Amino acid sequence: MAFGSLPLLIPICVGLLGVFLYQTVLSPSQCEANAGFNVTKVMEQAVTLSTRNWEYGTVAEALLELHNPELTVFGADPFPGGKIPKVTAEEVAGLKYVKPYIRTLGETLIVSDGCAGDPASLGIPAILLGQSSHSYLSAADRQASYLLDKVPRFWNKAISHRDDVAEVWSDFPYMAPPFLAYQAVATNDANLLKEAVDQCTLHRQILQINTTSSSAPERGLWHHIISDGTTEDLGLWSTGNGWAAAGLTRVLATIQKWNPPQPSHPTSADLRAQHLSVLKASIKEILDGAIRSPHDPANNLLRNNLNDHSWFGETAGTALLASAAYRVAVLAPETFDQKYIDWADEMRQAVAACVDPETGIAAPADNALDWTDRKPMLTGSPEGQAFVVMLYAAYRDCVCGGVCKGGLSAGMEGMMGDIWEGLKRYGKGVWKRFKEPPGKEVWEKRLKQERERQREQ
Repeated sequence: MAFGSLPLLIPICVGLLGVFLYQTVLSPSQCEANAGFNVTKVMEQAVTLSTRNWEYGTVAEALLELHNPELTVFGADPFPGGKIPKVTAEEVAGLKYVKPYIRTLGETLIVSDGCAGDPASLGIPAILLGQSSHSYLSAADRQASYLLDKVPRFWNKAISHRDDVAEVWSDFPYMAPPFLAYQAVATNDANLLKEAVDQCTLHRQILQINTTSSSAPERGLWHHIISDGTTEDLGLWSTGNGWAAAGLTRVLATIQKWNPPQPSHPTSADLRAQHLSVLKASIKEILDGAIRSPHDPANNLLRNNLNDHSWFGETAGTALLASAAYRVAVLAPETFDQKYIDWADEMRQAVAACVDPETGIAAPADNALDWTDRKPMLTGSPEGQAFVVMLYAAYRDCVCGGVCKGGLSAGMEGMMGDIWEGLKRYGKGVWKRFKEPPGKEVWEKRLKQERERQREQ
């Protein structure tokens, strides 16, 4: 290669290095995107407002996705060597936050308050903590055994969300199956991984709206609660559909990212492909139903009950469903194409417009403690705040992964802009020399110097 071509290669190499730094070294934990709202303030409100067991687990997941995405199932290599990563709790915001709430004695990781599924939301943090403290692993084992062996089941073997009666809730797929799938990785248990997928499909079987019309806009969506007892909610709750879609997405990511170490239980590639196919189809059904659902013209948000025009648009379910859309667009772009990204962008912008820039409160939100309450919550929903953080993290990872188009944060834009401007300045200089080669006087001077150098030798 002629040395004269090196100046032309330098900006190309530097440019490629910039891309490498942007998409690897800086992505995703150091890469920031401009989602249209202050995610730090939203996160602070989620931490402050949370007081219940599932809220602790949800906030912990939001903190992990925000600050340590490499430790979540959405990371590039969440299971190094096919195993759970070893971490130091004090260095991980999500684990430091949730550790005081996890009990290492008892059947469940936290008091259930009647809901068998909710304590499992702390299961993944417990397993991560267990990599440096065995008592947390033992607690996670007991939590899994409690779910599998002691909690009532519906007629089709779906695990109940309640301790005392068989009730199938759309909340459950976010709480328990992601934990069971992660526990399967921790114990290298293919049968447990299958159970995690089965619970997703069994809940779909019970909760998905029963419509014989292929043109019904609500097809694919899930009811909130179906029970053997008296408590039922047949509404197509936006947050409940968000719980289901996001939970199934976490199970999908776990299976997709896990390469079992040797020796492992025999799990055929066909079975793995079947698991992935079933999960993608179920997630797609929910998202397609959400995309077809009417928006509240007052704020462009999804309504609290997706097919009911009498309900207000709210931020919680909208944010969680949009976050799931971004995630699957990265995980399975062959199934979730630009349509899903465009819809998620629209929903993100609607949510961003409802985040108070001073307080970080996202409103209006639904009342998660009373899903029949028609008065919008304006002071902040604990889970809703966490969902907005998850929306940011999913969008950031989609942008920084090169799947979504979008703006970087001001700091990232400045850094990349400086690199680009430097490349342009350098390139202009090289191109000028290329177009305007040295004149006769310069060449004569160089020839004279070369002759003098040869005489000296």
